[in-house]
Amino acid sequence: MFATSRTAKLMLHIANLMVIAFILLPLVAVLIGSIQSEKALQADTRRVLPLEFTLDNFTVILTKGEQKGRIFEQVTYLPDNIKNFYTAFLNSAIVAGSVTFLTLLFGSLSAYTIARQRFRWTLFLLQANIVARFVPVIVLMIPLYVVMRSVGQLNSLSGVIIAETGFLLPYAILILAPYFDTIPAELEEAARIDGCSRFSAFVHIVLPLATPALAACGVIMFIISWHELLIPLILNARPNVMTLPVVIASLVGDVHVFFNLMMAICLLALAPTVILVALLQKYIVEGLSAGAVKG
Repeated sequence: MFATSRTAKLMLHIANLMVIAFILLPLVAVLIGSIQSEKALQADTRRVLPLEFTLDNFTVILTKGEQKGRIFEQVTYLPDNIKNFYTAFLNSAIVAGSVTFLTLLFGSLSAYTIARQRFRWTLFLLQANIVARFVPVIVLMIPLYVVMRSVGQLNSLSGVIIAETGFLLPYAILILAPYFDTIPAELEEAARIDGCSRFSAFVHIVLPLATPALAACGVIMFIISWHELLIPLILNARPNVMTLPVVIASLVGDVHVFFNLMMAICLLALAPTVILVALLQKYIVEGLSAGAVKG
């Protein structure tokens, strides 16, 4: 029995290491590609470690192409979207921050209604949202484009924010509703006896207790909206409203693919989400585990 237990634990550790390697190995490849020249990368594609290390890829991006560095001295063409890196970074921050705020705002209200008001129509809408998520997003792009064009929201950040909020709101409700259901309703009843309205009890009692779930949901919404490519790509065509994923996708040209620049921008784009997860890791684990186990 003891041997079987040790074998099971060993297999579990091996499985965990395989999952971690599956996630991290692409990031390692991106890191290695971002610190070498295009010539060195294509000279030997099977080499694990590069022949030379350079930060010229980051220099080109951060200086908007004004300082090309040694490895770009002979290059006569650089994509124009490199010059829009800071604008795209700001656009991504605005979109991700706005989408996160709106999904938490409307998602918490909807999830609280589902958890406390056991109406048949609320459960029906929740089930309908779950079923709707099985529809591929690409199928909805043409109708979404037509709707946004009719309301004048093409080539604008507000159109992207509205569309992404609509797509992510069901996920926020699914994450928050089980957690709200674990909060004792007696706490709200006591607050209402003391003179609080239902909304006041929700704001002052429920939301502070649901901080882990809100943090976990907020981080997930931020990460998804930060890395969203399809919706901004379909709705926005002007460089001044592009987000980072669209700029990265634009580096794949008809004639040449800027692999090194693409990898460098990917690392820069990952930085905000990695920092956010590192800062809120405790709340993320607590919120997701509590909602999953108790709900």
